[in-house]
Amino acid sequence: MKTEERLSSLEVALNNELREREFYLKNAAKTKNPLGKIMFERIGDEELEHYERLKQLHEKWKRGEQWPETVPLVVQGTTVRDMLAHIVKNAEEMPPDDKNDLKAVRTAIAFEAKGAAFYAELGKGVSDAKEKAFFNLLAQIENEHYLTLRDTEEYLTDPASWYRRREHHSLDGA
Repeated sequence: MKTEERLSSLEVALNNELREREFYLKNAAKTKNPLGKIMFERIGDEELEHYERLKQLHEKWKRGEQWPETVPLVVQGTTVRDMLAHIVKNAEEMPPDDKNDLKAVRTAIAFEAKGAAFYAELGKGVSDAKEKAFFNLLAQIENEHYLTLRDTEEYLTDPASWYRRREHHSLDGA
């Protein structure tokens, strides 16, 4: 990948990460659902981290520098999916469904699917092993966000199925 292509790709990624963060924070502020608030805030924080790392890379490449020896990318220990299960399990009463929350989750699903595909493509387009690993890690994180949001979508649209799947109930014939 040429330097101009790299810079252009990073600019697209920077804009996407910033736009997604704003979207998540706006929806965290709007939702009445504690689960939605935590989920949107956490994913928004992760998008900010992606933005900061990509901005550092963009600045290095703009100056003509090489890929850094390390690109720290901290990922929180608790996944949003685990938090979803914990909150729902321990909640006394969840607020009534909000169609705006579902709409926001579905919009976010589309963002994250595009983001995962975009970073995977960037990873395929580079030859440096560290560069490839970084973009593949970003693709994996975006995919985790996607899976979390799909899980949340299922909870919002079909809580009974969501509970059954989380509890791993099955008929064993005994």
